[in-house]
Amino acid sequence: MPSRSSNPGGASRVRRRALLGTAVLVVLVALAGLAAYLTRDGRGSSNAEAPPASSPSPSSSAASPSGPPSPRSRPHSLPAPPDTHDPIAFGKAAAEVLWSYDTRAYSQAELLTALHRWLTTETKYADPASVDKAVPSPVLWKEMAANGQFATAKVHEGHFPNAFTRALQEDPGAITQAYVYAVTVSGKQSIAWKGSPAGGAESRSTTLAVQCRPDHPCALVGVMPSVAP
Repeated sequence: MPSRSSNPGGASRVRRRALLGTAVLVVLVALAGLAAYLTRDGRGSSNAEAPPASSPSPSSSAASPSGPPSPRSRPHSLPAPPDTHDPIAFGKAAAEVLWSYDTRAYSQAELLTALHRWLTTETKYADPASVDKAVPSPVLWKEMAANGQFATAKVHEGHFPNAFTRALQEDPGAITQAYVYAVTVSGKQSIAWKGSPAGGAESRSTTLAVQCRPDHPCALVGVMPSVAP
């Protein structure tokens, strides 16, 4: 957890965020680390791991014997956030794009830019660093691109963690300050590259913080440092 800033301005920011987020923190404090996540002075990094550089597993779209098509020859689009007010539906969509990438179709910087569009515009809650942590570094991306590596994801289910649900039941009104929900998503990620054989898929799970205000579509707050059951 970040240390308390000795700078008066920094301390003021911490107090302001604490006041603004008091109600939502009552709900989310049961999830380890989330209270600090929403009220910290800095923008700490998540412990979420970036996709592995290589792992023999299949993709939902098989590569041709001569290798995958070039970026110019295959249609592609960068992920855009869904227009939904359902935090679980949004969390499932966000997990799917965080587990998917295609080094043949776009650069690492382009993917990061697209993912940042999923973040809430309320900067006191948004944590872009946790999203960046889930994407391979520029150096690793370059190595992966040399092999034409790409990953696809299939989401199995999404739910509110048990602790979050219990806290909401005890104080339903506590969510109405920031409207930030915890959503745990599970699924599988398949990775493939030039000449890769078919193999198994890797199970993935993550807990996301999702903001869904009644008058605005859901947006991503960030990726939690650990998975909440």
